[in-house]
Amino acid sequence: MMLIIRREGFEQRYGGLRYQVRSSCTIEGERHETLRDWHYDLGQGMWAGPANGWYFDWFGEYVSSPVRYLVHTDGRVGVTDGGGTFLEVAPSIPALIESHALTDTLATWDRVATNVDSFALAQHLDGLTDIPEASGRTVRWRLSDNVAVQEFRIWSSDAPRRWCAFLWSRGESGRRQVEAATARAATTQRAPAAT
Repeated sequence: MMLIIRREGFEQRYGGLRYQVRSSCTIEGERHETLRDWHYDLGQGMWAGPANGWYFDWFGEYVSSPVRYLVHTDGRVGVTDGGGTFLEVAPSIPALIESHALTDTLATWDRVATNVDSFALAQHLDGLTDIPEASGRTVRWRLSDNVAVQEFRIWSSDAPRRWCAFLWSRGESGRRQVEAATARAATTQRAPAAT
């Protein structure tokens, strides 16, 4: 019964919702912007979860090789990596939409390319505010006026799912903040392990 209620609720609240999410990167000094189409159309698939609850599919990102997007009856959003495992990617549909809104806003900022581990670098950035509306157990957003971080667990059924991060900066102040954090992260990675 909960599965039927959740599917009908999804269809009533989000059915037919469409939007585009901008993102950008710099390649060889030139900024490139992409648009990703998202379609909130209910699918036909329904499955029982291995531990508890059920989940169902919906269309999601409009790409040539689509990922199967899922919603669990407890509200979590997930994907499957082909093995049928539900991999949580957002705590809810509203959180996913908030995450897309942040990604779109940051399309005008500079995406940080780094030689150090991006997640380690993110841990060395200070003065960022948590954005709970777009965050959950498997994704965390933090930002300031000039730096933004999205930390996320890789979409893989490999255990444990590894944390990674995307980082953005804006202006000279943001660039300097990221450079200082990069230096701290590099020093930490080079430090010998305690014996």
